[in-house]
Amino acid sequence: MKNYFAGLDIGGTTIKCMLLDSEGESAAELIEVRSHVKEGYSRTFEQLRYAMSKLAEQAGITIEDINAVGLDVPAPCSNGVVWGKANLGDDWVGTDIRGEFSKLIGKPVFMTNDCNAAAFGEWMYRPEHHGGLLYVAPGTGLGGGMVLSGGHLYEGSNGLAVEVGDLSVPRFENGELPIDGRGRSGCMEGWVSLMALRRQLAAALENPEYSQHPLARSDAPISEKAFQVRDYAEEGDKLAKEIFALQANVLGHGLGDLASILDPGLITIGGGLSETGFRDWFLDEVKKGFAERAMPPYQRSPLPPHTPTTVIEWAVGGDGAAAYGSARKAIELVPFEN
Repeated sequence: MKNYFAGLDIGGTTIKCMLLDSEGESAAELIEVRSHVKEGYSRTFEQLRYAMSKLAEQAGITIEDINAVGLDVPAPCSNGVVWGKANLGDDWVGTDIRGEFSKLIGKPVFMTNDCNAAAFGEWMYRPEHHGGLLYVAPGTGLGGGMVLSGGHLYEGSNGLAVEVGDLSVPRFENGELPIDGRGRSGCMEGWVSLMALRRQLAAALENPEYSQHPLARSDAPISEKAFQVRDYAEEGDKLAKEIFALQANVLGHGLGDLASILDPGLITIGGGLSETGFRDWFLDEVKKGFAERAMPPYQRSPLPPHTPTTVIEWAVGGDGAAAYGSARKAIELVPFEN
């Protein structure tokens, strides 16, 4: 009998689900279902069971044949308990989600937040890489995760480590420190995120230089205009590229500071920008910012041949990285013989 492990990546919009065997090989195609997390965790559990049954059906097994489950949530959590609401419904907060779901399905469950799971997935997608890995994901906010050398997922004492968006950024905008989506001033998420892009776009559209820009003439709310900026950047639009260049520069500076603290060796950038046509240009801008900020030892070795000490590249796991990472962590829960 083979052993099977499910990875369930709970998002605010969709839930992505993956099934692996004990070798870490895919046993079914990735399943994606619409998320109803705001309706409560019990409603979400129904979705998870449905997705697991579809995965099992693909693999020619039953849901009872799945040995363990890896689960990740888009919110801070500690020891299976959700500590913050984020995009979830009210009843998630303070609930032992891991314990409740394990009780429901009768199987051991590993649980972490989504960026930790994606970081571990990214590490596992690189079998030739044995060093550390720092994962950052610009999106609605700015998340991150860290895997130490040898494949140890670093979550901190309470499971709350590596919130890269909280890093202080001593950069002013019109004489003030920008505020992020949680009301904090002067942090990196206030510069690098969709929330930041909305503010930056609104400010740019007030510039007389862009008074005739299609986005300036549009009556759409700024939230809708912000989603169009990526399309304009794809076309080489000056305004759009100025905004993304600013975000890339701040991100590069922040990664320079994080390199001094964590010395990860490898930094991977995930999120939707990794799928754009201007991704290579954006990554170059990040690297320029990193070169401006990072101390020399975190850029190259002082010894010939002066090899890079920090490599920055795009993530390779795509949308399935977190589900894959969760499933790979689930494999660790059940002792078995290969």
